[in-house]
Amino acid sequence: MLASGETLVAVAETDLDERLRFATGAVALTNRRLLSRVNGDDAWREWPIDASMELRLRDHAGAGSLDLFAGDRLLARWRFTLGRLPAVQKMSERFAEVRRDPDASPAAAEPSAPVCGRCGAEVPPDDEECPRCGADAESPPSPRNLFRLWRFAQPYRARLALGFVLTLGATAATLVPPYLTMPLMDRVLIPYGKGVPIDVGLVATLLAALFASVFAAWGLGWARTYVLALVSERIGADLRTTTYEHLLRLSLEYFGGRRTGDLMSRIGSETDRICLFLSLHLLDFATDVLMIAMTAAILISIDPWLAMVTLLPLPFIAWMIHLVRDRLRHGFEKVDRVWGEVNNVLADTIPGIRVVKAFAQESREAGRFREANRHNLAVNDRVNLIWSVFSPTVTLLTETGLLVVWAFGIWQVSRDHITVGVLTAFLAYIGRFYTRLDSMSRIVSFTQKAAAGAKRIFEILDHVSSVPEPAKPVALPALKGRIELRGIHFRYGNRAVVKGLDLAIEPGEMIGLVGHSGSGKSTLVNLICRFYDVSEGAILVDGVDIRSLSVPAYRSNIGLVLQEPFLFFGTIAENIAYGRPDATRADIVAAARAAHAHEFILRLPHGYDSLVGERGQSLSGGERQRISIARALLIDPRILILDEATSSVDTQTEKEIQKALDNLVRGRTTIAVAHRLSTLRRADRLVVLDRGEVVEVGPHDELMAREGAYFRLYQAQARNVDESDDDRWTPQVIPATRAAGGGA
Repeated sequence: MLASGETLVAVAETDLDERLRFATGAVALTNRRLLSRVNGDDAWREWPIDASMELRLRDHAGAGSLDLFAGDRLLARWRFTLGRLPAVQKMSERFAEVRRDPDASPAAAEPSAPVCGRCGAEVPPDDEECPRCGADAESPPSPRNLFRLWRFAQPYRARLALGFVLTLGATAATLVPPYLTMPLMDRVLIPYGKGVPIDVGLVATLLAALFASVFAAWGLGWARTYVLALVSERIGADLRTTTYEHLLRLSLEYFGGRRTGDLMSRIGSETDRICLFLSLHLLDFATDVLMIAMTAAILISIDPWLAMVTLLPLPFIAWMIHLVRDRLRHGFEKVDRVWGEVNNVLADTIPGIRVVKAFAQESREAGRFREANRHNLAVNDRVNLIWSVFSPTVTLLTETGLLVVWAFGIWQVSRDHITVGVLTAFLAYIGRFYTRLDSMSRIVSFTQKAAAGAKRIFEILDHVSSVPEPAKPVALPALKGRIELRGIHFRYGNRAVVKGLDLAIEPGEMIGLVGHSGSGKSTLVNLICRFYDVSEGAILVDGVDIRSLSVPAYRSNIGLVLQEPFLFFGTIAENIAYGRPDATRADIVAAARAAHAHEFILRLPHGYDSLVGERGQSLSGGERQRISIARALLIDPRILILDEATSSVDTQTEKEIQKALDNLVRGRTTIAVAHRLSTLRRADRLVVLDRGEVVEVGPHDELMAREGAYFRLYQAQARNVDESDDDRWTPQVIPATRAAGGGA
């Protein structure tokens, strides 16, 4: 279809039609025209490009539109889900370039690729994750990760040194008995076989030395194990604590892309695995290395040629370890990730068990768990296959080496190069040598498991919060509560949520945020609380940029009531006092009275000491919401944020809470978000948001008089309420099927 000299510049796929039903389509841009075709069209539509044309890109609440205008006249509109947004953005940028210079090459119109904030590499516009960082995340774990644990071991250097000395002593003591078998054989037993009387004094001395060495090995081994176990447990505890504390300091953005079960698995089972490795397997490995080194030195000192034959399997075992090491470490990391999937199913299902049962999805969730468990089994089977071949092969090599030593030793005895006592001592040492060699080869499995766990732990510790604590925080003696938003922008991934917003809120003023779903109300609250940082612009409190304030100190001045109240497992009093653990019972009761929660709390079996279930499931939605309001009020914040605070209560309860809030908001900067506009009539000003921008600001009566965006919102909501009242007792017939294609 391209004419001579016409080149293709960009292509964007669309997936919605005008009625927001799923339908495939495409928009193609050349250096001369714009072409479009939607599924079902017989031919491509086209529009020659001229200077009066403009492409306008909009995104809202999960769907976007690309509009082609010529002046003020709409020529075409394409709709798409936000998954297509990067390609459409590229289309819009290149269209502007082509309109300015139709003869420019496509390369000249290529927009600059975004840059990854962690590694500095270019990120393709269609990718949500940096390819380099993603590749690093999937790279197999290296045992070098275990050396990073040294920062947790440094406080226990003295105990580690003591453990090493005890290990050295215990290993040396275990090597004494085989050495004493030589004089027992050559100077006692063999001469006795030839008729020489037994030297009782010599036997007593040798047996006493044997007993002393065995007792010393036992005592030193016990002390070594105890000391190093104490150290490893403390390293594991410090690792868990540090990881959890770092996790709490990360921003909400990090948790948005992680599964709860996976994070629980990392902090729990991974740290346990590392602790087990440090307390048991690493200790055994150190003992094995010392035993092999000391045994080799003793064997060489007794007979170099026989020692050389004894050490013959070592190169083959080392080659096998190198061969399977990479496969094992990659396999063990897969095992960890798959086990995280199993935990994710549990973390999803158990807290949501009420929803599972309400929709009769027990069999479905059991199938999810069965599939995750099957995947876990398959990955473990592959790892076990490798290990099952490796371990017996090492055993075969060591047993073969023992037979070779027997054969060579007998030949040496027959030629009078060594005595029977020397051969007996050699065989005793070789038994221990090969046992330790076999044990040391098995450390590969435990090392790779621990390295995989350490890698997953340090993935958390290496993550830098997108809401960093300032190096030199500014101290505010007393927060007054003036909030100023200066040209702030914010994006969720590729979606612009807040765009150039300016707003000033005076101390003690009550502001109501209203707008359609997806207009940016909750995002604005998250930015003011500094759960996220703005992409551009600044948020100032009392004239100070909140990014220069200490995060905990700043948030201690904010009382937040979330749209979905969350209660911790514990008593009613403990939940209300969560922000002030040292609050007195009188303070707790006063906050509960202010939130109109005191009456229903007293009706509970144990009053304020009544236990609430996990996430407060033993209470109704309205009761949970009133406790969360009491929790926010107890800390007496200078800034009060109500994010749909009355959405979970009935009309009567809402009126009671509103009466309490009328007194509580006095002298306190309050930001209230509500869909029910009637709850915001007492706000000093209402801020109407649309697609992340402020479209109207003013009191309720003034905005109603303007008959603008707020007026239309209020009228639409009033009509819905009237219709619901009229139809309250009218049976409704719900269609069993939907229109063809389905809604987006």
